[in-house]
Amino acid sequence: MGRTSDAKERLLEAALDLIWERSYGTVTIDAICERAGVKKGSFYYFFDSKSTLAVAALEANWQDSAKPKWDAWFSSSTPPLERVRQFMQEILDFQAEMLAKHGQVLGCPCFSVGSEVCSQDELLRAKAQEILDRQIRYFESTIRDGQAQGVFSEGDAMRMAKSLFALFEGSMGQARIQNDLEYLRNLPEASIGILGGKIA
Repeated sequence: MGRTSDAKERLLEAALDLIWERSYGTVTIDAICERAGVKKGSFYYFFDSKSTLAVAALEANWQDSAKPKWDAWFSSSTPPLERVRQFMQEILDFQAEMLAKHGQVLGCPCFSVGSEVCSQDELLRAKAQEILDRQIRYFESTIRDGQAQGVFSEGDAMRMAKSLFALFEGSMGQARIQNDLEYLRNLPEASIGILGGKIA
């Protein structure tokens, strides 16, 4: 079952996995506790609701797993054009792994949860938006670098970043709905098109 000291971490991991694999609305506290291998009393020791657990799970996943990957993908040591191409390819490869493992394209957990609860749970919606905004800033920084180097077209970098992010998340959403990775395969070319760059 694991040590009591790691019960909180197991709850965070179980919550994220189940919500990502299924949906926030269909996942119960009982199911989370069962996946985590902890008793319900332990759940309420750490969290007062499924909502507060989900908020903590999204933040923990960002800090411990996602942010280090985004930092590497968008490292300033990588040319801006290559950052975009590399990121989109890494996303396709990862979603392919998830499809092979789960039989389903899982998409982006923050975007999926945010879309699901946007009119029902302000606390969770705000956390999803906060993390998505952090991701957009990686795009903005890359676009500014590319513009400074003359590889992307001039324009409002944040507006371009939001357009690129909409393409990315929209494609992920379609891939999840259709359970079809084809929606992600043209992302590198389409992304560079939005930015006014050229693929060598």
